[in-house]
Amino acid sequence: MTDRPRGGLAALCIAELASWGLLYYSLPVAVTPISADMGWSHTTVTAALTLGLIVSALAGVRVGKLLDAHGPRTLMSIGTLIGIVALLLVAAAPNLFVFFFAWVLAGFAQAATLYPPAFAVVPRWYGAERTKPLTTITLVGGLASTVFAPIIAWLIDSWGWRPAYVILAGILAVTALPMHWFFLNRGWTDDMSRNSTVPSRAEIRSITRSPKFVLLQLAVALATFTLFAVTINIIPLIIERGAGYSLAAIALGTVGFGQVAGRFFYPALERHTTSRARTILLFACGAIGLWLLAFVSGPIWLLIGIGMLTGGVRGCITLLQATAVADRWGTTNFGAINGVFVAPITVGTALAPVAGPALAGVVGGYPMMAIVMAALLTGATVLSART
Repeated sequence: MTDRPRGGLAALCIAELASWGLLYYSLPVAVTPISADMGWSHTTVTAALTLGLIVSALAGVRVGKLLDAHGPRTLMSIGTLIGIVALLLVAAAPNLFVFFFAWVLAGFAQAATLYPPAFAVVPRWYGAERTKPLTTITLVGGLASTVFAPIIAWLIDSWGWRPAYVILAGILAVTALPMHWFFLNRGWTDDMSRNSTVPSRAEIRSITRSPKFVLLQLAVALATFTLFAVTINIIPLIIERGAGYSLAAIALGTVGFGQVAGRFFYPALERHTTSRARTILLFACGAIGLWLLAFVSGPIWLLIGIGMLTGGVRGCITLLQATAVADRWGTTNFGAINGVFVAPITVGTALAPVAGPALAGVVGGYPMMAIVMAALLTGATVLSART
């Protein structure tokens, strides 16, 4: 276990809050004014973020290897600098090509600054005691939209979306960048690092191509994809059940509350279950939540409650994803192995917001879409039992 720098956990929390708020949530907040100003559809604008997240997933594998070899300070600082440039390029984008290119750059920044690299650092700092600090980081990161959405909306209303993105780049520069540069390890000095600084491709592949790894990876990717696809689209699902828009919006808010609240209970769940039992239990609870959202037609307050509990499961699965590799294969070469592990999960997260409506259009509505997702998550539960 590497000696952790003083203030390192607090610095990571601040950096995650800013990085998520500015490199991820800024576009959903700004999509309407950008669309109105540039004449692009909401789907087209949102697709830029999806493309960036796919780039993030692909780049994450390489980022994990570099993190193992060189430590977090330089890598995460460079990632933040790329993010600053990306936000400035968004502000200046004269056409759709440059706008998409800016979010491709943002994807590289996301790969080096969001949860996966932070999740790789914490096990090096805390070893077997990693769950509580991981929970802390995800709790703070989960507040990113709560903190930054109103700030971003106010900046756009006051100055317009282009000046707002210039200001957001400045906020990222004065928050995340100093946190990464001054409070993270320059390099690894522990015995584990000396044994894994230059891992062979065969060592990594012996794990990442094992049936156990692939099955777990597939199961977690399916769970993340299905839960996100349904809960992020709970507004149209609730509306199809007869609710008004305002009440349906409250349902989405309660999903977010449940996601943050659920993470409080994860450490207790970890203490009382094995990694395998914990995975099966969370996936099964998520599947039950999706089946209920698919078949329970009312009353609306009950659907909102089910959505909140399902959001709680989703929040726990974020921490399950963060600990799954270390729980089963230890922390040696963690960055490289975890980079491979989270790649399809990140792609699924990127595609879920648009996959839900697309599937609903094909199968005849959002309740039917929830049935399909519930069946997939049930299958993921069965897969997890084999890992």
